[in-house]
Amino acid sequence: MTVSIRDARNSPVDQQWIQNSYGEYLNDLSGSSMNTGMFPAFTQSEEFGDRAPDLMAHWFADDSSHPLVIMHNERPVGFALVSRPPVNRRGEIDFRLAEFFVTASARRLGVGASAAALIFSRFAGRWEVIEFLRNTGAVAFWRNVIGKYTSGRFREAVANGEVRHVFQSTRS
Repeated sequence: MTVSIRDARNSPVDQQWIQNSYGEYLNDLSGSSMNTGMFPAFTQSEEFGDRAPDLMAHWFADDSSHPLVIMHNERPVGFALVSRPPVNRRGEIDFRLAEFFVTASARRLGVGASAAALIFSRFAGRWEVIEFLRNTGAVAFWRNVIGKYTSGRFREAVANGEVRHVFQSTRS
């Protein structure tokens, strides 16, 4: 299995793939325990359907974000958005995993874990990954992935319905 990541900022094909997949990502969130009202998840046809192109354009134009396509055997199967925190949080955190998605057909193959490790190593520094507490699958996934990546050297905090993981990554 070959997993890789590539920068989507300068690739119209990758940008279109992310935009086309964004609806599936939103539908996954809306079908999970995420849709509580506190953290509402919307389907593509609801809140974000008409605004998805504007949101994507912001991802690709913002110097503080890094949109990535996750590749499995040289075909796109997911995306991630790495962002820099607001200026008032810099120093505490260098990078935040703002979005992370792997298509259903590529899940449970190790693609997500491999892609996450590649992303963390590509952007060396202090990381923050936040999950909604009720999204138990995501919490378990990130605890496992971050635990393995850091050999257990990470900090986890639970507050306000979120699980926050903070850790250091290095270039490999």
